[in-house]
Amino acid sequence: MSEIINIRVVDVVLDGSPCVHLNGKGRRKRTIPLWKSTVGTIRAWLHTNLNMHGDTALLGPVGPAYDASECGATLTLAVNRAAVIQPSLKGKRVSPHILRHTTAMHLLQNGVPFNLIALWHGHESVNTTHRYVEANLR
Repeated sequence: MSEIINIRVVDVVLDGSPCVHLNGKGRRKRTIPLWKSTVGTIRAWLHTNLNMHGDTALLGPVGPAYDASECGATLTLAVNRAAVIQPSLKGKRVSPHILRHTTAMHLLQNGVPFNLIALWHGHESVNTTHRYVEANLR
């Protein structure tokens, strides 16, 4: 979660090949492509937050820094709002890590090779990502 919380505005590329540069565990850097819909959302966010504090891309409710507890509270709020439209979400445990796994499964189901998913997720070994293939087969 810290790699998302610590994204700086300069880490986000919206022109050309849109992507975000992440700094993961052990100072590992990787680049993740962005969907067109995500680029639109980020552009709108940056436009409405022109006076960003420093270079932090995510602003907390009480200051420039966004921390893990605020991230969890925001996700809980989003899940509760979504549950109104999608009642099957009520009572489900949704965390940033579950969103990460869900994204990996959707990428796999849409034909993205698991070695590329491993690269985007920052896995040291494609064997770590192979469990998504096994889960998908089930």
